[in-house]
Amino acid sequence: MQRIIVSEGYVFIGGALILAVLLGLGVHSYLAVPFVVLAFYFAYFFRNPNRQIIPDPDAIYSPADGTVTEISPVDDDEFVREKANKVVIFMSVFNVHVNRSPMDGEIKLQKYFCGRFRPAYKDTVGMENEHHVLGIENDRIRITVKQIAGILARRIVSWVSLSDSLKQGEIYGMIRFGSCLEVVVPMDVEILVQKGEKVQGGKTILGRMTNR
Repeated sequence: MQRIIVSEGYVFIGGALILAVLLGLGVHSYLAVPFVVLAFYFAYFFRNPNRQIIPDPDAIYSPADGTVTEISPVDDDEFVREKANKVVIFMSVFNVHVNRSPMDGEIKLQKYFCGRFRPAYKDTVGMENEHHVLGIENDRIRITVKQIAGILARRIVSWVSLSDSLKQGEIYGMIRFGSCLEVVVPMDVEILVQKGEKVQGGKTILGRMTNR
């Protein structure tokens, strides 16, 4: 059975509730209120909604909930290794933060980079900030998915390893407290979203393969 709250959230929820009890009983009941509210927020933030994934071998699904902030060409992706497009998705602290595989495939590249913690909406954060890169490949296509930490996101969580196989829509990680993702797909993948559009992980189709 799928957990409605990912395990990384338990320590935050439990810590807030323990402080609420200690302050409420030991000092004043009013002092417990902010920590009870915080515990509810942590439960909300670490939520893992049950989503029915509709398999579509031609589709590249969004890996995250959020807002599309950039769609731009790239020439130098080390894994895709051909002309490509990059779609950037910004996740606010109110979005679902679990990340899902855009397609079926095997993890052929996995890299983690230490870095700064600039706001996730800045143009250069993909290179400067802490980030985690997955290269996913199947018999038709290679794509790159990059988790990027933001000013509040101080830990990128990954539940997969090199050579693992992922199913389309399968959860593979998350980023804590505000961040963004980049998805790099070959140029011949038709991009179906626009800048400013709201997307949902495992539900919104970012692009569709037409010539592969």
